[in-house]
Amino acid sequence: MVLKVAPSILSADFSRLGEEVAAVDKAGADWIHLDVMDGVFVPNLTFGMPVIQSLRKTTTKPFDLHLMIMDPERYLGEFRTAGGDRLTVHAEATKHLHRTLQKIRELGAAASVALNPSSPVSLIENVVSDLDQIVIMTVNPGYSGQQFIETVVPKIRQARELLKANGNGRQVELMVDGGVNPETARVVEKAGASVVVAGHAVFKQPNYEKAIADIRGRQRKLATA
Repeated sequence: MVLKVAPSILSADFSRLGEEVAAVDKAGADWIHLDVMDGVFVPNLTFGMPVIQSLRKTTTKPFDLHLMIMDPERYLGEFRTAGGDRLTVHAEATKHLHRTLQKIRELGAAASVALNPSSPVSLIENVVSDLDQIVIMTVNPGYSGQQFIETVVPKIRQARELLKANGNGRQVELMVDGGVNPETARVVEKAGASVVVAGHAVFKQPNYEKAIADIRGRQRKLATA
């Protein structure tokens, strides 16, 4: 299985976001990753529904919305309407995780839950059947360009084992988000990741197509072309 790459527009040039999204689409991105931050759950503010809705016109690739906000269940409908295909909430940010994930699925979006570096996999053991994706954070959320936390790698393996034991044959993605580059991509892929988020490793490079291919694994991309 070829590793999927979801470039995070948090590292893009905000003065021309539409062009940047179109560029990574053309360069081979599988999904577009959008980090929504509220300045409460994480120490940063980014963008909301109007920006997402505007960007939706620039690509047909799936929009992977990472909702780094408190009580995300209040806005799920709006984010879905704005163009979100995959909605990620943090296990640490909602009091009723099971209900929130069910609501995402009722809206017709893929339900995803993220875990901060210090949060154990056990937090999501009871909602695996309601998940389409698990996101393991390998940085503390809030800013792009942070260094990969190597001590989180065993947790990626734990999440993969959890999916094997409880997935019931369903295709549940295991995403890794934070500090991903061509080198760390190989580490997390070996640990069981099926999708990686990449910000600086794509948008701060001169050639987006080469950057995405290097993260995905150039040899396997060429072999399947």
